[in-house]
Amino acid sequence: MLDYFLSGGPLFMGLLTLLLIATIGAAIKFPQYTKDLGQLALAVGVLGLLLGLFEAFKAVEASGGVSQGMWSGGLKNALLPCLFGLIIYIFSSVLALIKK
Repeated sequence: MLDYFLSGGPLFMGLLTLLLIATIGAAIKFPQYTKDLGQLALAVGVLGLLLGLFEAFKAVEASGGVSQGMWSGGLKNALLPCLFGLIIYIFSSVLALIKK
């Protein structure tokens, strides 16, 4: 699990982890903000995806070409923050439904 965290980029995965903790705290103390924090996590995850893809394309352009295995590994790593953000959003939506 730590490998996925580090592969997804410590900055965005760290931000998303803080948003997950804030979502859990909001569900307990401030339920009206639970879904908003989940949406913010989704937006941060998509931003992480786009910046990861930008960096991947920049690296491919600089090297002149890469193998399919390296390309798919880079795409997998770029998708991790988006996936984590989506999971947090789904979690916050479920928490918001439970609190209603």
